[in-house]
This record gives sequence, C-alpha cells and structure tokens, in this order.
Amino acid sequence: MSVLEIIGGVVLIVTCLLAIILCLLQDSKQQQNMTSAITGGANDSFYEQNEGRTKEAIFRKITRTLLIIFFVLTIAINLYAGFKK
Repeated sequence: MSVLEIIGGVVLIVTCLLAIILCLLQDSKQQQNMTSAITGGANDSFYEQNEGRTKEAIFRKITRTLLIIFFVLTIAINLYAGFKK
C-alpha cells in the first residue's frame, strides 16, 4: 500500500463516520408527514419559510456534501488502486 492509499482510506473512514453521526443527529420527519396528512399540508408558518436556515437544514446540507465526498473518494481510491497494478 502506498501512502496515498493510506491517507485516502483514513479520510474515507472519517468522512463515513461524520456522515453517520450527522444522520443520527437529524430529526425524523415522520411526525411532520403525519401532521401534514391531517391538515392538508398547507403550512405557511415562519418555520417553513425559513427552512434553509434551521439546524436541520444545515445538517442536511453537510450530510449531502459528506456523502458526495465519500462517493467520489471511494471511486478515486479504487481507480488509483486499479491503475497502480
């Protein structure tokens, strides 16, 4: 194994662990979906209008970014290992 593969593996593990932790920190939307089914889903509250600034929205954006990094890094490490042989 080369140093680049080891560094990539460590970054891959850290990215994976951070994504798992952020997924566990996010709130479940099951209760919100049940409420919107009863009320018809027409919620124009302050929370709905500023959804992009909430803690859950920030967690969602960071999680999405980490998973994209995880996917690209996995492919890059596998391609590097394949071309090295």
